[in-house]
Amino acid sequence: MPRLLLGLVLFGIGIAFTAVSELGLAPWEVFHQGISRRTGLPLGTVGIIAGALVLLAWIPLRERVGLGTLLNFTIIGIDIDVTLIILPEEAGSLAWRWVAVVGGILMVGVGSGLYIGAGLGPGPRDGLMTAFARRGYKMRRTRTLIEVAVLVIGWTMGGTIGPGTVLFAFGVGPTVEYFLLRGGGVPRYVDL
Repeated sequence: MPRLLLGLVLFGIGIAFTAVSELGLAPWEVFHQGISRRTGLPLGTVGIIAGALVLLAWIPLRERVGLGTLLNFTIIGIDIDVTLIILPEEAGSLAWRWVAVVGGILMVGVGSGLYIGAGLGPGPRDGLMTAFARRGYKMRRTRTLIEVAVLVIGWTMGGTIGPGTVLFAFGVGPTVEYFLLRGGGVPRYVDL
């Protein structure tokens, strides 16, 4: 449980860091921001609602919901909103902004490795990745394809993109896979 909670908190902080970098949001956050701009709901709240809806895609994939799944979209959404309140609104120098976006991606990778590796159930979005990994697809490729798909949808709804978005879309899959393998706890439902 501590591993799960630490992973979820790190993931949420990482997403918030990418947001304040002003170099472009993470793909799912581009998607959430597009919805947020159309509805007026806060970014983290949209993430919670979207996470619940993504669980519907699990039905045909026969992915199992665990405690980690349920805690994922609630804790991360709240964590993003709280972290965005705490972090300064001004991103600072360009160098600092790149540190924020790269650091955010690394925190998401470490956080994902911790909470997926806890074996208490992947998050809603990660469940898509792990379901396809169980079917023989490479985790990094599957995650990248999912990230690019939601990025395009989010961008068409008005979400913000930038070079950090592209870096996240193509960097998060390999980063998650790396930290999941190094975390020493690849759950039985993940076949790398």
